[in-house]
Amino acid sequence: MKTAVLFSGGKDSCLALYYALKQSEVKCLITLVSENKASYMFHTPNILLAREQADAIGLPIIIRKTPGEKEHEIKDLERAIKEAKTRYKVDAIVTGAIASLYQKSRIEKICKKLGLECINPLWQRDQLEILKEIVTLGFEVIITGTFAFGMENFVGRMIDQKFIEDIKKVYEKYKVNPAGEGGEFETFTLDAPFFKKALKIEKSHIEKDKEGGQTLLIDKLTVKNKYLGPFNVS
Repeated sequence: MKTAVLFSGGKDSCLALYYALKQSEVKCLITLVSENKASYMFHTPNILLAREQADAIGLPIIIRKTPGEKEHEIKDLERAIKEAKTRYKVDAIVTGAIASLYQKSRIEKICKKLGLECINPLWQRDQLEILKEIVTLGFEVIITGTFAFGMENFVGRMIDQKFIEDIKKVYEKYKVNPAGEGGEFETFTLDAPFFKKALKIEKSHIEKDKEGGQTLLIDKLTVKNKYLGPFNVS
């Protein structure tokens, strides 16, 4: 099966890509750059760096802009998926959706219209288990945005065992979604087992909004060569 992966550069789309590489022939990534920071569909912090991530992974990427106006962004996504089908002859679209029925249902509707299968490898999985798997697999993921009570000191942290312990406490106290599925926090993947090269943040700055949210914006990335052990795609 030939697939295209909807790609934000965050932990969920990268974990979905990890599974897709093991179970299919991934032909390309698809990224929508939304002008609306409050988009219901698309991740926005550092999204313009998706191309650098794709280069580090070694996959082609389709990047398209969208104003991010609710249902209009769905039409923009449909055009991007249609382009992937035409250019790369894909049979299916892979998403990193975990719990958002809003996202999942709309992507499935597009796929059905275009005659494509929609694959959601993370759907309804335990969210703390997803974080544990990311750590176990050796993903390097940084928190690039925090928008919920109890997470004021989380921006800029890496997802590791200590992070999982701390986010569990925040969940128990404030009911914050532990995977950030409700927009409580955003992430950026610097390395994973399938990256051919790793990324390193050389320069960044933090912006704060009026509601107390914080966003770590990456100003400069560098590429690090890495030992390429066998990535088993069987």
